[in-house]
Amino acid sequence: MTTVCVAGGTGQVGREVVRLALDAGLDVTVLSRRPPSGTSPAHHDGARYFQADVTTSTGLAEALQGADVVIDCLEGQTGKARKNFADGGAQLLAAATRAGVRKAVLLSIINCDKSNAAFYVSKADKERVYERSALETVVVRATQFHSLVTAVFQAGAKIRLIPVFRGARFQTISPSDVAAELLAEALGETSAERHRTRTIGGPDIRSMRELAETWRKLTGHPGWIVELPLPGSMGKYLRNGLNLASSQRTGTDTFESWFGKARR
Repeated sequence: MTTVCVAGGTGQVGREVVRLALDAGLDVTVLSRRPPSGTSPAHHDGARYFQADVTTSTGLAEALQGADVVIDCLEGQTGKARKNFADGGAQLLAAATRAGVRKAVLLSIINCDKSNAAFYVSKADKERVYERSALETVVVRATQFHSLVTAVFQAGAKIRLIPVFRGARFQTISPSDVAAELLAEALGETSAERHRTRTIGGPDIRSMRELAETWRKLTGHPGWIVELPLPGSMGKYLRNGLNLASSQRTGTDTFESWFGKARR
């Protein structure tokens, strides 16, 4: 039986990887700085949870023992976590190599190396760590999640405004679709390419205004849709369409279908 270790297996994508791997009859271990309790929505019966920290290597050997592949869904969006994000990847890969893991798969962001936004820079730095690894590695770059634009709409709706960024289009994708691709890469045959990068995207490309109108209809929220400029590197990234992959419509879960599931 294949053993899959999911790093960051309690996050929105990681927990979906765990669920899909268990459904496939795989042996699953999860490493997290804060393993969930048995009553937590992030906990899946059948998986084995280990407390581990990639920034210090604490607990990594135990979590990776016997693993065939590791899927890295860790995040580091702010502060110290972002600063140590790439180095944490190096620590994880080093521990995986010592444990005899044959392949590592990394979740990343589409065109992260073409943005100066700090979070995207940290993602690109981590991708380069994976490219230098002695293991076979696959980097899966995904378009933005459905939940990202939803969070923007929800934040503004608190003051009865639904903000949209002028000129921005999105090809949002569901965490479950991303998880399925990560798992497929982890279980795939050994590749002739030692290090590979592929991009996946959601099924539809829509303007942010279209998504806002859909969200307002689905929620019944009375807020006004307001277009705002988004300055800086992230605004440039979106206006240039670097978040889109029109030829890679991998996902099948639309914004509407994902939203319906998320509300249950």
